[in-house]
Amino acid sequence: MGNNLKFLEELQAIDLKLDAFQSEKLGFQKELLALDEKLGAARDELSVKQEELKVIDQEKTELENNLASESESINKSETRLKEIKTQKEYQAVSKEISAAKKIKAELEEQLLQKIARIDELITEVNTMESNLASLGENIDSQKTEIHGKMKELENSSSTDIAERETLIKSIQPALLTRYTRLRERRQGLAVVEARNGSCLGCNMNLPPQVYNNLFNAENLISCPHCQRLLYLRQQDDVIG
Repeated sequence: MGNNLKFLEELQAIDLKLDAFQSEKLGFQKELLALDEKLGAARDELSVKQEELKVIDQEKTELENNLASESESINKSETRLKEIKTQKEYQAVSKEISAAKKIKAELEEQLLQKIARIDELITEVNTMESNLASLGENIDSQKTEIHGKMKELENSSSTDIAERETLIKSIQPALLTRYTRLRERRQGLAVVEARNGSCLGCNMNLPPQVYNNLFNAENLISCPHCQRLLYLRQQDDVIG
């Protein structure tokens, strides 16, 4: 069973490399997602500011229309005032004009505030648009670099994948299934070294007979604690 164990060791070495590749790939994918989210957040912030500018501009237009209407009403009332004959009617129209002028003054103040806010928003929007453009260029550059690293990773892993496909042809299907299940249950390690009477997979002491059997094993031997397949290095000595 020596060759089987050797093949499994080689297979596990490849699989661990592929695990590392996959982990690194996931890391790159998270980086790409974070960059997209960062850009999306900046776009959303700009969109909110642009919408605020749109609303304020609409309010400004409405104030301008109301102000024009109020000014026209005052002009008409002042024209009427010149034609009035009675004191009572003159006082009533004068009161209307006074009230209208007060409303006009309030509208003008509101309009000035809207214009000032619009100027502020235009400056903010222009700055945000400039920053967004710079951020987009920076993120595009980072994404290009990350995609390049992912491509290199895929090229590297393709060699290991091809080697793995060749190697598994030398392993009995039942043993390969056993190996795969162990890797799934044992954090990727199905084959581990036994040293100084212990399993280095779970760090538990092995029964002496199990450990001694490893030196002349005709069958694959598993750790009785974690069920991983065990192997020895040449420098290990038989314990009594």
